[in-house]
Amino acid sequence: MILRVSIVVIVVICSLDKTTTLKADEALHKPPNIVVILADDFGVGDILAHYPKNKIPTPYLDKLVREGISFTDAHSPSAVCSPTRYGLLTGRYCWRTRMQEWVIAAYEPPLIEGDLLTLPEFLRENGYETACIGKWHLGWDWAGPQKPKMHPLQRNYQKHFKWDFTKTIGGGPTDHGFDYYFGVVLPNMPPFCWIENDRVTQLPTEKYTYEPEEGFVVMPREFEGAPMAPDWRFETILPELTRRSVRYVHDHAKGDKPFFLYFSQTSPHEPIVPSERFRGKSGIAPIADFVMETDWSVGQVIQAIDDAGLSDNTIVIFTADNGHSHYTGWDKLVAAEHLPSGPYRGHKGDVWEGGHRVPLIVRWPDKVVPGSRSDAMVCLTDVYATCAEVLGRDLPDGCAQDSFSFHGAATRIENPKRPSRSTMVNHSNFGEFAYRRDNWKLVYRLSKPNLEASRGKPTVAELYDLSKDIGEASDLALKRPEKVTELTSELDDLIRSGASRPDAVGRNDCKVRFDVTQQFRWVED
Repeated sequence: MILRVSIVVIVVICSLDKTTTLKADEALHKPPNIVVILADDFGVGDILAHYPKNKIPTPYLDKLVREGISFTDAHSPSAVCSPTRYGLLTGRYCWRTRMQEWVIAAYEPPLIEGDLLTLPEFLRENGYETACIGKWHLGWDWAGPQKPKMHPLQRNYQKHFKWDFTKTIGGGPTDHGFDYYFGVVLPNMPPFCWIENDRVTQLPTEKYTYEPEEGFVVMPREFEGAPMAPDWRFETILPELTRRSVRYVHDHAKGDKPFFLYFSQTSPHEPIVPSERFRGKSGIAPIADFVMETDWSVGQVIQAIDDAGLSDNTIVIFTADNGHSHYTGWDKLVAAEHLPSGPYRGHKGDVWEGGHRVPLIVRWPDKVVPGSRSDAMVCLTDVYATCAEVLGRDLPDGCAQDSFSFHGAATRIENPKRPSRSTMVNHSNFGEFAYRRDNWKLVYRLSKPNLEASRGKPTVAELYDLSKDIGEASDLALKRPEKVTELTSELDDLIRSGASRPDAVGRNDCKVRFDVTQQFRWVED
């Protein structure tokens, strides 16, 4: 009897040991989780570890800098919200679409075409669970008696249309590859309410009342009376999105599938609404408080990854959609000796470096060197191709035409079969183009003081050597006309080809001009 019991115990122990080994082996070969955190209007100079002379404390992002690799020549494809989000999720420059300037306005339909394979769709096809939490700002098909369409010039002209908020909303995140979505259209455009998957969670039965001091930054007066959920408070948006992201990480920590979390923060975009615990914390201005809360929000998600035991097999990417906003307290920051754009010219919306040069940090334990830096040229359209290389997959035909992998630059393991980025196109709020090759930057800017006066008129070419003039103070176009001609020809070819990656094939959705300021925000085929 004793012998029989002993044998059983030994068998159980061996069985347990084998099961443990199998689980460990499965974890070792499980594709990494991917978490992309996209801040909104967060300047390249807003991380203290990158610019120690600046003044806003960012302890959580400073820690991420120590644990990851920082790309010092990273850029958003556009200097404003919607186009950058489009580029990140599709790997395609947004100026190839019919939207040639600004962003998606209130109630406008989806910018992403239904047949375009997005990054979350690609990852889902490769076994990932996918979630988007936060700001979408890429359009929805709202239900109503009038079919939404893009007005060629007028912004937010659909705000007076009648919409049925009891119906499902098509064309959003769950129609473009995300298994789960929770968030807002954006914090300063209606409807002011939460959306979960494809439905409004609480009907916006109240009306927004314009308050000049709301959020310390004037909210648009034009949305007076817009639909708003009962008891809606702008200062609760970021904390709630943060809680949801933390919960998602913990809920999926034990799952069999890897996950892709796209946490699209709503801060420090206006309205500038730091929650109570952060109000006055910076001692500088409300916008500085909100930057600190943005830093805290990032830290909570990364802490959740660490607490869930996922650190070793999770890639964390932190970046921003464009430069810091100039109308939310910029002067107070500069007066306090905090430079949101660092040494670069311009800010959000600009074709200059301050408009589109953004922080980009990647943490991937045992794959990237902690506390390191890379001067490789990177665009946020490159996240798509990088994820594909991480998985050892080729990019699907007809997809991610402007995406180059920065996997080799991050891990210092170059793949000669993967083309690397040597040129880049950046786009301004007004539809201006900038073309980079190496340290040369060619700009085609408005010819008149404002956009409306410039429509239909030739743009003005300027040339800068960023290796000697990072502040873009010395225009060399007249001194180096041959370089202007050379780079202009390259830009023209890149636009006409429909793709910038040499092994990709694509086409533009409309005629794209850089030499003339566009006549319309939305153009026909």
